[in-house]
Order: sequence, then structure tokens, then C-alpha cells
Amino acid sequence: MKYLALITILSFTILVSKAQDNEKAAVEQVIVKLFEGMYTSDSAQARTLFVPHVKMATIATDAQGNSVAKDGGSLQDFLAAIGTKRPEKLSEEIWNIKVNIDGGLAQAWCDYAFYVGKKFSHCGADAFHLVKENGQWKIFQLADTRRRNNCVIPDAIQNKFK
Repeated sequence: MKYLALITILSFTILVSKAQDNEKAAVEQVIVKLFEGMYTSDSAQARTLFVPHVKMATIATDAQGNSVAKDGGSLQDFLAAIGTKRPEKLSEEIWNIKVNIDGGLAQAWCDYAFYVGKKFSHCGADAFHLVKENGQWKIFQLADTRRRNNCVIPDAIQNKFK
């Protein structure tokens, strides 16, 4: 009887873990699709990944060296920038993605490097908050940091842009 209880507990634990892994993968897929949309200038695809009232911010450094939150602009401006066809592709390469989920709330954090064509622009961290609406994860808040120095970019990413 002890073994049956142990097997039941282990099976349940495995099923819960598998479900959590699937949800984390679904959250990561939203982020991957966002940057695919940016790369292909597909603002229509990107629009489907956000709630209409998304909040965007950039954490910058003021003249005194203090961190300050700046308005990241509207979703419409962001989508217009993504949808603008340009001779050089916009590439935001991400790594070290970490996802936490509690019910219908997800948080994702990743490092990134941003390139215009083959030219490095800046690096930093992206922080996403997502809500699960009607079975779909949607971004309701996006914040980032941006810097041009002290960027530790994986070799595999750097080599893509040589």
C-alpha cells in the first residue's frame, strides 16, 4: 500500500511538472514570436501578443548616474517601428530566459543584444509580465534596460553578426 501511495504521488508530481514546463514554453514562445515579428517587420503578428493597454518602460540612467523609469511609448508607436520596412533587419537576440508563473500571471526575464543589420546597437535585459487571457499568454507590461558598454554577449550570437 505504501508503494501505491508513493507511485501515485510521484505520478502526480510528474504531471504537474510537465504542465508547468508546457506553460513556461508557451510564455517563451510569445517572446520568441515578438522578436520574429520584429525581424520580419510583421507588426500584425506582434500586435496579437499584447493586451491593448500594455505598459512599456525603459530604465535609463540620468546625468547623476541614478536609474530612472522612462515611458517606453505606446503600443501603436512600437508596432509602427516594427512594421517599418528598412534595408537592414532589426534583430533582438535573447538568452538566459527565466520564466515564473503563478496562475494567470507570468514573468519572464532575459538578456538581449540588439542589432541593426550586422551592426551592434545595444544590450540589456528585457522584463515581461504576461496574463493568460482566454487560454493565450499576452504581454501586459514590458520594460528594458539599454547600454552600449559592458555587454557580455554569447559567442554564438556575436558570430551571427560578423
